[in-house]
Amino acid sequence: SGPQDLDTGDIAGHSYGITSDPLTQFAVVFSAIIHDAGHYGVPNAQLVAENDPMVTKYKGKSMAEQNSVDVVWDLLMQPEYTDLRTCIYSTDEEMRRFRQLLVNVVMATDIADKELGALRKARWNVAFDDDKAEHGMLSSDLDRNRKATIVIEHLIQASDVSHTMQHWQVYIKWNEKFFVECYKAWQQGRAEKDPSLNWYKGEIGFFDFYIIPLAKKLDSCGVFGVSSHEYLNYATANRDEWIQKGESIVEGYLEKYKTQKTNLEEDI
Repeated sequence: SGPQDLDTGDIAGHSYGITSDPLTQFAVVFSAIIHDAGHYGVPNAQLVAENDPMVTKYKGKSMAEQNSVDVVWDLLMQPEYTDLRTCIYSTDEEMRRFRQLLVNVVMATDIADKELGALRKARWNVAFDDDKAEHGMLSSDLDRNRKATIVIEHLIQASDVSHTMQHWQVYIKWNEKFFVECYKAWQQGRAEKDPSLNWYKGEIGFFDFYIIPLAKKLDSCGVFGVSSHEYLNYATANRDEWIQKGESIVEGYLEKYKTQKTNLEEDI
């Protein structure tokens, strides 16, 4: 479901029709807000290992992501949100399009699914193949909608890890919260390995093989304009500072977590 009513001025601005389609804009923002709703605090692979009921319900594909959509959609359909629904869509066709956008965008946050990742990579390569574009091998409408779709997918992926592309203090704040979530899961027997053992090196790999390439793609497609450079610069700077300070920071995470846990147990 690509953006509708695209205009040439919008394309010149590198938003590929997104800014001329309010429903698409809202769907992207709404997806960024709700994409982890009802999350269990463990990855999809762990849900499979535990044979969680969601595995059967969603046929083993993007369980957490599909569950988030269902949780929020059921909530949105409640009577108290009638006015909100009226603002979002006014016809059954618009409702179906909004839901399809929501599903597509939230599914793009499942970066662990290699099959989905390969499909997204292939779509990017086709959409932003400069040689084909220069030789007129892509029709304008098809090319425009394809680019809009893949840009939207990368927008939601950036929002999912936006702390890595912001100021160092923002990055560290949310990195610690994610570390604690993973460490708790391991202590509860819901993870195979102690995350603290590889957290330092894992972050470097995450920057090198996911965050920085993602920031470069957003920069190259121009959807954020000059801000794209800022996101890439922050990601690169955070990686460099993590290399210097990361090992001691992980030690600090552990010490803080253990102290807080001890104090809580003493209070009980």
